[in-house]
Amino acid sequence: MVYMAFIIGTAGSGKSLLTSALVEKMRQERQNVATLNLDPGAISLPYSPDIDVREHITIDNLMEEYDLGPNGALIMAADLIASRIEQIKSEIEELDPDILIVDTPGQMELFAFRVSGPFIVHALSDEPKAIIYLFDSVFSSNPLNYVSNMFLSAAVYIRFLLPQIHVLSKCDLVSKSELEAMLEWSESPEALEAAIDERLDDTKRLLSHNVNQSLQVLGLSFPLIPVSSKTNEGLIELSGMLERIFKGGEKITY
Repeated sequence: MVYMAFIIGTAGSGKSLLTSALVEKMRQERQNVATLNLDPGAISLPYSPDIDVREHITIDNLMEEYDLGPNGALIMAADLIASRIEQIKSEIEELDPDILIVDTPGQMELFAFRVSGPFIVHALSDEPKAIIYLFDSVFSSNPLNYVSNMFLSAAVYIRFLLPQIHVLSKCDLVSKSELEAMLEWSESPEALEAAIDERLDDTKRLLSHNVNQSLQVLGLSFPLIPVSSKTNEGLIELSGMLERIFKGGEKITY
């Protein structure tokens, strides 16, 4: 049985850094964890993937063979991953981890909003899975950007229909007051409404109110876990949340 967590977020939100930090922390806790890199365009990574899609598909080869630009090659590569799914599954079975942390492509739309993304997620395993969605703390410190990220996370939920954990990444890069404000927005719809009223005008205010209220009604707004891949803040809480989703809180160890 392999439990899988897919780390998804906008470009630059810290997916690969979180993959590295979370896996290191889990291994310190004697958890049998492995990594899967699904980003065929990654030039360098802050960790050594146990399974790497770049061994099956390379952007440079696609650009040369099909006369594509970088973006076209990335799109083609994202779809080609689905054709390598059985090979990737075999590698996972050979490693036999208890937990697999999956680092998804830097450009979120290549994974979340193409047909191949949900296919890959559901084809890899029938065992419990979760999405870790990253809110970039620097970007999300403005209520307009925060609501925009809420909307994106809801779109990701609709695409995959898996339990979703909201992580406030890179929390060491914002001030204490900014961090506290974002955490309050995630826990109190009224606090977010007040921030929207105070800091936004006209159409942006109206749209932000409507999006926030709609997501509250749909039950698609979740508390944030503040995490820093630099200081390791929040990694224990994130690991614990995964354990609750996967095994009802029971520790997953060797």
